[in-house]
Amino acid sequence: MASDDKRKQRVTLVDVAREAGVSRATASLVIRNSPLAAVKTRERVEAAIARLGYVRNLTAARLRASQTRMVGLIVPNLTNPFFAELLSGVEEIIDDAGLIVILANSHDSACRQSALMRRMREHGVDGIILCPASDTARDFLDDQSGWQLSIVQVLRHITQSVDYVGIDYAGGMNSAVDYLVSLGHERIAFAIHGGIHSAFEERSLAFDRAMSRNNLNAGLIVRVPETLAEIAQTAVPLLFAGLALPTATICFNDIVAMGLSSGLYDHNIRVGHDHSIIGFDHVRNGEAMRPRLTSVSTYSDVVGRRAAQRLMARLENLDGEVEWDVIGTDLYVGDSCGPALNSWLEN
Repeated sequence: MASDDKRKQRVTLVDVAREAGVSRATASLVIRNSPLAAVKTRERVEAAIARLGYVRNLTAARLRASQTRMVGLIVPNLTNPFFAELLSGVEEIIDDAGLIVILANSHDSACRQSALMRRMREHGVDGIILCPASDTARDFLDDQSGWQLSIVQVLRHITQSVDYVGIDYAGGMNSAVDYLVSLGHERIAFAIHGGIHSAFEERSLAFDRAMSRNNLNAGLIVRVPETLAEIAQTAVPLLFAGLALPTATICFNDIVAMGLSSGLYDHNIRVGHDHSIIGFDHVRNGEAMRPRLTSVSTYSDVVGRRAAQRLMARLENLDGEVEWDVIGTDLYVGDSCGPALNSWLEN
């Protein structure tokens, strides 16, 4: 009798699928009580479950399916409007599925991020969409399979073994550099801020390659402070401190672009005439800037929707193939760029 109990406890979902003549993913749909499973298929799987004694595992699956109906979203910086737009896209999909989103700010700290992940797991969230903090260890998600938790990386990635939804940063940077070159700019700066992560590395590498492709110097890199107010105060002196004075600047994101624009205004330097600016992300707040900001559109709400859709798919099939979804960009042309005019630099 004890031997029979042990045999039943060793029955797996693969055994159930084989007995019912369906795939493991289909058997999982039935166990999760998904409406995607056809009635006849459900009957075959449930009959197989009864024959094999998979009752205990089915109960656990049903408990999990109705556990919290919550998913987590961890982002590095809630002061950036980009992440508010990302959240909007995530919520659109999650709301339609009858779940709710728990939003948390890691402040771009791997230590705080670990604590947030632990708390979310303790509260039984069904899955997490994670934009990894800049100092996240490469092996941070290596044990995630043991957490029984679905995870999707968004915007930044630290491993190839977990689903990812991101942006074609290289394509966006190429379009920004090429546009400035078409206006006659040769001395183009790249204003960066924040920590080092995959998105930073991809944008930086793309800037270097795009400049080299146009036979231009890619060394005009300026690191600016974190907050918009600090950028406005310090970016201009940093930008024009060297000998090779830039006529245009590509900014790491629209926050940097807005701060730089304010700083240029304070120094009586006209954006779009004396100096050209291109942002990155094309957040809605940028529409309030004058002149209107030229920016690389990264479609944050689309990224949010795609990340949520990937998470929902992963919840239906924990063991499916890892998928990466990289979303293309477009250059939104405003009024913050103009032909290269250098006469004011000589005054």
